[in-house]
Amino acid sequence: MFDKRNIRIYYLRTLEKIRSFLLSRNSREFLIFLFFVFVSFCFWLLQILNDDYETEFSIPLRMKNVPNNVVLTSELPSELKIGVKDRGTVLTNYMLGQTFYPVTIDFKDYESKGTQVRIPVSTLLKKITGQLNQSTRLLTVRPDTLEFIYTKGEAKKVPVKLQGKIDLDRQYYISDVIYSPDSVMVYAPQEILDTITTAYTESVVLENLSDTTHRRISLAKVKGARFIPDFNDVTLMLDVYAEKSVEVPVRGVNFPPDKVLRTFPSKVQVTFQVGLSHFKAITAEDFFIGVTYEELLNNKGEKCPVKLKSVPRYVNHVRLNPQEVDYLIEQQIIFND
Repeated sequence: MFDKRNIRIYYLRTLEKIRSFLLSRNSREFLIFLFFVFVSFCFWLLQILNDDYETEFSIPLRMKNVPNNVVLTSELPSELKIGVKDRGTVLTNYMLGQTFYPVTIDFKDYESKGTQVRIPVSTLLKKITGQLNQSTRLLTVRPDTLEFIYTKGEAKKVPVKLQGKIDLDRQYYISDVIYSPDSVMVYAPQEILDTITTAYTESVVLENLSDTTHRRISLAKVKGARFIPDFNDVTLMLDVYAEKSVEVPVRGVNFPPDKVLRTFPSKVQVTFQVGLSHFKAITAEDFFIGVTYEELLNNKGEKCPVKLKSVPRYVNHVRLNPQEVDYLIEQQIIFND
């Protein structure tokens, strides 16, 4: 560890070595060499900058006087890209010293042209060239046409829907998809608004999911429309498949009052897959196997095919055993009082 006295001695010795080096003959010759190198570089740079070059700059773009009741559903770009040609000294001044002022568009000038407005950039050239040196040539302006779309209050609420590819681990399935919010407001001119029935998310790819997943996903853009909010919090509820079987009675549908359907067997085994979270809740009463009187009248075989008329939510891969049953239509005697 150095104390203050040792630090001072070390500092003085270092200064003495630097001074001795600078006063030496070799040092003077080196410094003179560096000076001429610097002067040569300056002449070279001036010669280079005197040539003509092409480059590109950005000019901010703004819109003013937008009424409070107007919603821009397709906004202007934030800047214009201009390609110019001039001497290197002038271009260097643009890069280092000159600041371009925003090119401003007055909404009132285009309000009478409808809800979809196209502005040729040629109408803005005076505002652009006014900021350039007289020797500067304007070569290109990008984009060459400006467009904005707006609406004066036309809006409606539409549901949100997820789009994309979702890959799950084996034995897992999506038991529910929760959107927050489940619907959003869409603003657009009426002719565009009439074509929008759903707000779709941007396409997502989710692989090897094995647990409930939360994602904030932006909504897919629609030209001329604006969604508020423009994102959605999507929750994918995952569950594990389990297999379950219940016995469901076969019932007659639309039979005359004096006729009754008898089937053999009277019940059909229904086997299905369901998530563990709904395993106990799903019972035989949630299914309905019905055979209509008209179907039996048109039946050519000895047995009657059975079909599920009602299947509960969350149930998949349903199988019936047997798929056909023997049947008998009994005539009943109805006594009138």
